[in-house]
Amino acid sequence: MWRVALPLALVTLFCSPALIGAASPDGLVLATPQSASAVMPPPACAYQDVTTMFAGYGDWALTLLDTTEMLPSGYVPPDLVSTSKAGLNGGYQVRAVAVADLAAMAKAAAAAHAPLAVASAYRSFATQVGTFKKWVRALGMSKALLTSARAGHSEHQLGLAIDFEAKGGRLPWDYSNWATATAAGKWMAAHAWQYGFVMSYPAGKTAKTCYGFEPWHYRYVGRAEAAAVRASGLTLREWLWQQLPAPPEPAG
Repeated sequence: MWRVALPLALVTLFCSPALIGAASPDGLVLATPQSASAVMPPPACAYQDVTTMFAGYGDWALTLLDTTEMLPSGYVPPDLVSTSKAGLNGGYQVRAVAVADLAAMAKAAAAAHAPLAVASAYRSFATQVGTFKKWVRALGMSKALLTSARAGHSEHQLGLAIDFEAKGGRLPWDYSNWATATAAGKWMAAHAWQYGFVMSYPAGKTAKTCYGFEPWHYRYVGRAEAAAVRASGLTLREWLWQQLPAPPEPAG
């Protein structure tokens, strides 16, 4: 795929495997690499502003967001509903497309004595501007870039990313590792994928994800897609790069 990053005028070259997979239950085509040698990694993390290819509201499972790829400032999901619709605490919003699986996951976690709550969910472009500025003031620019996305680059703008916490517990970022320190975190790390949720920023993968470890941050991509990500052994960012169309063959 050929990308031109403006206004930085930098060209990112990326070759992805051919899209030869079958359609998932969500109606999306999943790429299956023809061979290991055909799989190209995503480019190194860079701070640019390129409108992501799959930026339509119906493209939610394949929308790639990182430190380069971004959503338009006016991207506001049309089907936002309260997280209370999924049996969780209210005060936050998520896309309706995720509610059934979110509710099923919350019920299963509670049954496993690992009840969940929501610490953050949908954020508008304007809200993320303020969130990022807050972290810059608190941590400085270099650290803020690893812990918070610039506006337009945040998965929270999709309305499908949720920061979870243990119901009745402390905020998840107050633990050294929420995924091991709480029953909710352990359960999510083991079972969230079964309900369509993927941990976007796992431990030890900053060079791949462009962000630091966030064991509380999960993005809904759908059950088939989450299973494919898990089976691939890749981070969500790496897997999403593989779903991009291959560049056209050279003429002649």
